[in-house]
Amino acid sequence: MSEVVVLSVTEVAHLAQKALVAHGARPESAASLAHAIAAAERDGISSHGLAYLPIYCEHLTCGKVDGSAVPTLRIASPSVVIVDAAAGFAHPAIDLGLGTLCPLAEKQGVAALAIYNSYNCGALGYHTERIAERKLVGLGFTNAPASIAPWGAVKPVLGTNPWSFAVPSAEAKPLFVIDQSASVVAKSEVMKRARAGQAIPPGWAFDASGRPTTDPQAALKGTMAPAGGYKGVGSALLVEVMAACLTGATPGAVASAFSGTQGGPPRTGQFFIAFAPGTTSEGRFFECLAIVQKSFVTQAGGRLPGSRRIAAREQADREGVRVQRDLHERICALFN
Repeated sequence: MSEVVVLSVTEVAHLAQKALVAHGARPESAASLAHAIAAAERDGISSHGLAYLPIYCEHLTCGKVDGSAVPTLRIASPSVVIVDAAAGFAHPAIDLGLGTLCPLAEKQGVAALAIYNSYNCGALGYHTERIAERKLVGLGFTNAPASIAPWGAVKPVLGTNPWSFAVPSAEAKPLFVIDQSASVVAKSEVMKRARAGQAIPPGWAFDASGRPTTDPQAALKGTMAPAGGYKGVGSALLVEVMAACLTGATPGAVASAFSGTQGGPPRTGQFFIAFAPGTTSEGRFFECLAIVQKSFVTQAGGRLPGSRRIAAREQADREGVRVQRDLHERICALFN
């Protein structure tokens, strides 16, 4: 028997939606999250794909996320949109907000979207890329429960706190997308190895005493290593202000964990800014961007951020998504 199952992107989304609905998610919310899960699998970001689905279902069951929540939107000023995720999944809240954010940015030149009472938003670049598809420059932030300590300390107070930057091409397709956490690696990667019983590479994390560790279980009880040392802590703090303080969401220091069943909804936040590039560049944005792009791709080994993800996407579209058979069986068991 083959150790992998090959699925289309549509089939991945269908499986995910069935599992989420079976555990109490309203169909609209389930569809929003399932599409993002399928996109993660398509792009080779398996840590945010089907492997995370059992956790989403567990959190629906224990009440860490409200599957029946319906996000609500209000326009706070001519260029500011606010969405209350109502302790539900982040994805339908972001979908709702982007539908208003992008037209406002096109009209005003720049607009902001603040989301609070939210949950894990998965791969942040998935959301900023959709801003770039509107020929806008997208900048996104999301805070997370504490897993990074202040530089020189051992108690975590900031999350891995990713930020993402998506830049459009002249053809209204994303030219490149940056999506990076303030830690050396996303915490979901450590969780994935903990589930598989695999060691993590040196330099990823510290144990509860602040000592470097390759044991994923010890890492999950300790802290993630900030990328670039103290500079990573600074990046995490910037994101905390943008995604928690500016939105009125729960800071990572007191938010409940994205893992496990204890603590109720984390109620974290996301913040997005969309820029209409022609407004500030006197129409020279794409001309200048072409120079930047050329400087990257014309030298040997040079590539723009996200190119590997795009290559994985193209391969998945041609050949399908390869899913480990045991994971596929676990997913099917979620709704059978």
